[in-house]
Amino acid sequence: MKILKYVTQLLLVLAALTNLTLAEDTAKEIDHDTNGALSVFYSEVNGGKKYLEKAAGYVVFPDVKEAGMFIGGKYGEGALRVNDVTKGYYSITSASVGMQIGAQKYSLIIVFTSPEALKKFMNDDDWDTDMDFNVAMADWNNDEELDDIDFGSNMVGFVFDSKGMMGNFTMEGTRFERITPDFD
Repeated sequence: MKILKYVTQLLLVLAALTNLTLAEDTAKEIDHDTNGALSVFYSEVNGGKKYLEKAAGYVVFPDVKEAGMFIGGKYGEGALRVNDVTKGYYSITSASVGMQIGAQKYSLIIVFTSPEALKKFMNDDDWDTDMDFNVAMADWNNDEELDDIDFGSNMVGFVFDSKGMMGNFTMEGTRFERITPDFD
């Protein structure tokens, strides 16, 4: 239980620091990066476009950066899309403690397959993944069509366009927060 307390405190410190130092992108930049990440996703994942069209909504984090050496963290900013229209901007912040070393950068899409999961996400300004829902991380074969797969979850996460290497065995907490970027 003591380690959980430290992870929570570390997450709060990391969240405060990242919100002060990393939240630099404007809404226009986030939308541009989101469109680029979606293009990569569509080219890498068979049926990815059809899958997202059927979804209640999805949040795209085009540039998540993660690093750690015993204590680690990750941060990224992204856009929530419903019917291919941006409905809000969010950050992802995570802190972890344990056996880990390395750094990596990747894109992340979390797909809401039910209106209830989307509503829950949109109605909470600060949303933790371990509260009410679990995100199923997608595992698919490039030869099969994504829109034919049932992941059995209200939310499905896709990690793609990964660069770098991170090895870990950790306890981690992840927080999603609605942000208000500048509209330049």
